[in-house]
Amino acid sequence: MNLHDAALQVLRLRDPADKVRATADTAARWRAGELTLGSNIAAEPLPVPGRPDKPELVAPRALAQRGLGTPAGRAAFLHAVAHIEFNAINLGWDAVYRFRDMPRGFYDDWVGVADDEARHFTLLQARLREFGHGYGDFPAHNGLWDMACLTADDCLTRMALVPRVLEARGLDVTPAMIDKLRHHSDHASVAALQIILDEEIGHVAAGSRWYLWCCQQRGLDPASTFRQLLAEHAPNALRPPFNIDARRQAGFDDAEVDWLLGYGLSERTPGH
Repeated sequence: MNLHDAALQVLRLRDPADKVRATADTAARWRAGELTLGSNIAAEPLPVPGRPDKPELVAPRALAQRGLGTPAGRAAFLHAVAHIEFNAINLGWDAVYRFRDMPRGFYDDWVGVADDEARHFTLLQARLREFGHGYGDFPAHNGLWDMACLTADDCLTRMALVPRVLEARGLDVTPAMIDKLRHHSDHASVAALQIILDEEIGHVAAGSRWYLWCCQQRGLDPASTFRQLLAEHAPNALRPPFNIDARRQAGFDDAEVDWLLGYGLSERTPGH
């Protein structure tokens, strides 16, 4: 079996435990040289990946807002993060499966991302169990996979809008969540989120690396192209404050950081 076919098999698995195990196994086989790259035949459309019957998927506005001051609120929050990580496993494998004829380093990166996301999901699932809950106990939304479908036809657009916008949002908001959990003495959840935050920087960096590579291959200016893609597909996706240190580590250069800081200022200034 080649890597593209193996990625599709993992992507189609519905049971989270099966998907986690197959992710670890496929990543190990790829690193050991047991899988080769497949053909450059175009990937089939795959609008819905394998996933369990629950959680129920609802519109984002239909999700109840819960504070972190109670165990139930913290469980709901951890479930929301676990849902993101489960989707991120699928996103990693979809990038491997969907985008053909890329350098080997691209597949090394996204196999590694999928493997990390499976670990993150397992970590959060274990913490959820300590609250008496499991994945699927709370409703969730499908925004991350909706963007995957929107960007399925173009690797440059996928790299720009999923890792560098949606996943980078996690870099921005997670430190405040860690502070709130620490305030409530939930040190076990803090430890889990800190691991995820540290490793997600590398995932966003992989998106930056391959976004720049795609731009270079097409002779496009990365900065103006990124702003154009945002305006066309995700005009409301950027919201300050931004975690500038983490974004710098994740491949955002000085010009992009200056633009983000200016964007955040304009968002807070009346009349802009």
